[in-house]
Amino acid sequence: MTEVIAHFTQSDQDRFRPTRFAQSHWGEDHLNGPAVVGLAAQALENAFGLPEFLPARLTVDLFRAARGVETITKVALVRDGRRVRNSECEVVQDGVTVARATLVQYRRSEAPRGEEWVPVSEFEAPADMDIPPADRMPYMGSDERGWSRAIADHQNASRKRFVNRTLTVVEGRVNSPFVRTAVAAEGTSLVTNLGTRGVGYINGDLTVALSRLPRDEWIGVQADSHWTSEGIAVGSATLFDGAGAFGTGLVTAVSNPAAQIDFANDPFPDRSAPR
Repeated sequence: MTEVIAHFTQSDQDRFRPTRFAQSHWGEDHLNGPAVVGLAAQALENAFGLPEFLPARLTVDLFRAARGVETITKVALVRDGRRVRNSECEVVQDGVTVARATLVQYRRSEAPRGEEWVPVSEFEAPADMDIPPADRMPYMGSDERGWSRAIADHQNASRKRFVNRTLTVVEGRVNSPFVRTAVAAEGTSLVTNLGTRGVGYINGDLTVALSRLPRDEWIGVQADSHWTSEGIAVGSATLFDGAGAFGTGLVTAVSNPAAQIDFANDPFPDRSAPR
């Protein structure tokens, strides 16, 4: 039997079953952030996405660890305005909401007159990124080590970046540009919180803000800021495609040293996180 290479299989219209690819490094029965974020993004876009609107901001609050059990999505349209659409999605397991996502969409229109300040942002992707055989394994990079395919190579204190060709969220459904971005942007937690001893912060949310949708399959995430105090961390990153920067990722996180992930001594070496 051919193995399903996706985070979830679909059992009903709004019911999904996690696969091993949705498993997290935080625990044997925990789901990873990209899987949960991707499922919520896909549910919202499928229910309420319109071609004349841009999904400009997705915020996902991760209330508690999602587990490897049947997962339900519940969506609702909050506001259907002429220029702004707001919607919500609850991710539910065993009757408990484990995550809640809000999506803000803006109607596309003409830009205002005049010129504006734009920061200079550069992102140099791996040279061999599109050389066959292409696969879904991400690239990790840091100022200290350059690019490689192993996260453990970058357990250092330098600036980090990540390039991902995202895994399919739900079997049989092609990831849209928006869903690909949401999944890849969850790497904001990795590029900002990865230190010399691995990742010791677990993010409780993700916000993805977009000026446009990506034009490439590969999406880059590069750390911009990382501020910590009293076991609380805030990190931001810029999102890139081949045409340049197009969005921002933001996470807040809380210290979790008891379950710190040391990728050099990974108990789950067959999982690439985030996927």
